Amino acid sequence: MGGADQAAGEQRGRGAVKAVTRDFALPPGFRVQPVLRQLAQGPYDPTCLIGTSAGTWLAFHTPDGPATVRVMSPGAGRVAVGSWGPGAAWMLERSGDLLGLTDDWSAFDSPAFQARLPERLQALRRTHPHLAAPATHLIWPALLAAILGQKITVEEAQFAYRHLAKRWGEAAPGAGNGVAPPWLRLAPTPHAVRLISSWDWHAAKVDSSRSTTAMLASRSSSLEKIAGLSEADAYTALQRLPGVGEWTAAETVQRTHAARDAVSVGDFHLAHHVGQMLIGRRVDDDGMLTLLSPYAGQRQRVVRLLGTSGIRKQAYGPRLAPEDHRQR
Repeated sequence: MGGADQAAGEQRGRGAVKAVTRDFALPPGFRVQPVLRQLAQGPYDPTCLIGTSAGTWLAFHTPDGPATVRVMSPGAGRVAVGSWGPGAAWMLERSGDLLGLTDDWSAFDSPAFQARLPERLQALRRTHPHLAAPATHLIWPALLAAILGQKITVEEAQFAYRHLAKRWGEAAPGAGNGVAPPWLRLAPTPHAVRLISSWDWHAAKVDSSRSTTAMLASRSSSLEKIAGLSEADAYTALQRLPGVGEWTAAETVQRTHAARDAVSVGDFHLAHHVGQMLIGRRVDDDGMLTLLSPYAGQRQRVVRLLGTSGIRKQAYGPRLAPEDHRQR
């Protein structure tokens, strides 16, 4: 894998927008779209557009300011990343992590660890040698999405994130002058979330438990510090935030740290899926953790391999849609 950086100016629409770009050589067979798709909150997420003829578009708030990212495939075995906005250089510096190119599976693929895996898992790994996860190093958007997904259906979670991004997120850099898709938005900042009224939370179909958790998390001064911690330490630190438990912490670090071990304990369907795949019957969370215990340090990768089997689980648990009190 190699990368080259260069600065470029692009003249689009109403004015010049500077872009920085980086080019990578990909390992044979490696595909970035499945990695980036793990960041999307459904097919209509206004903060990202995965895999079109114009490339993949994503928008992020970085410590240096907002950034728009475009990922293109200029030719076989190569990928080009361009970024616009105050946070462009910050994103480009970490673009290999974003694309999953630094997700190192060497310990998982070692003969000693492979010998511990049942044949089914070994076969799945041979079939999917380039499985990888993104590491955005940006806690807030992943945490917000995970909080919105607590104890509801995936469709409701995606609706809530989409609604809040459209209503409370800002236009992504370049979206107003023809550089980026005009509808591309940034996720709501912590400050914006603190301004959301109870009426608007109901409009997003977010109940008081989740809105309270999001509001409290938005007031935390430790989020940027958590982003710089190891996966294990970030997973622990997130659970010190009010309303954030194992499931929410795991769902967050799976996207911010390319988590190797953090499992989404508390997911309504995951334990059933893992049990069915490994021993042919459903188990509860305790049973799942027992089954995964021989793979400590790599448990989430085992779960992700099981997810490639073609048997799909629902991403979120029980679950009733929150009532919209605006109609009363």
